[in-house]
Amino acid sequence: MTSHDRSRVGVCTLVKGREGHLRNLLAGLARGTRLPDRCVVVDMGRHALTLPDLPFPVVLHHMPSDGLPLAAARNMAARIAATPDLIFLDVDCIPSRELVAALAEDIATADALICCEVLYLSARDQGLDESAMLERGMRHPVREFPPAGLRAESNAGLFWSLAFGMRKASFDRLGGFDEAFSGYGAEDTDFAFRARATGVPLLFAGSAKAFHQYHAIHDPPLHHFADIVANANRFRQLHGIWPMDGWLDAFARMGLITAPSDASALHVLRMPTQAEIAASACPPERCF
Repeated sequence: MTSHDRSRVGVCTLVKGREGHLRNLLAGLARGTRLPDRCVVVDMGRHALTLPDLPFPVVLHHMPSDGLPLAAARNMAARIAATPDLIFLDVDCIPSRELVAALAEDIATADALICCEVLYLSARDQGLDESAMLERGMRHPVREFPPAGLRAESNAGLFWSLAFGMRKASFDRLGGFDEAFSGYGAEDTDFAFRARATGVPLLFAGSAKAFHQYHAIHDPPLHHFADIVANANRFRQLHGIWPMDGWLDAFARMGLITAPSDASALHVLRMPTQAEIAASACPPERCF
């Protein structure tokens, strides 16, 4: 066991809309076997939220934004939390009862990026108790988590910001998320690549789970087209490879951008039409 300060853990989440999802996340934390010492909610919406009474301290920080400044909002949440351990939960996630306690124990054990498994719920899976969510939640087909303990994952591209924990000292050493990534896409992959380069490994944890609440998705995500292209260009400049290559290839096939291939930068040929964006929406039975 290390001498790492295990006394305090903060939970950080971001929200823009999806107030119902946020309330479910907070209710999940309130049911936990260990309550967070502080929970920080960064609200990116235009109109400030009100939160229910909760059995743990909550800081609601209003940061109204036109887009989704995910990197800047996560950094703000980490600064406000100011706890030795940080757990980041996407607003769509409902934490299991053991999540805070288990991830805090994992963080004490390993100085790493530690992701826990997230099970996806369908549109019909609402208002379920934890046993039902465990039964109905669907595993992500690409990410394999151990049944218990921690497993090293060499592919930093499999890091996901849905549910992860780390030591704040390491978060600060990395400089947090790169705020030059604006909006949706690649800011979390860049964070994991920089972590790997500075000796902070990626670990997958079998200790606890979160449950991803359903929301409509697009494939490809044309509603985030401009952000994805700009962030892909920045990632390529920094790391020499293209992130989100499946989406970029789809954009190229639609004639929206130049083909990624070996090019050093993507060029927008045209913006997607509203009809194309609408057609990219997936049916409600699809949750990832």
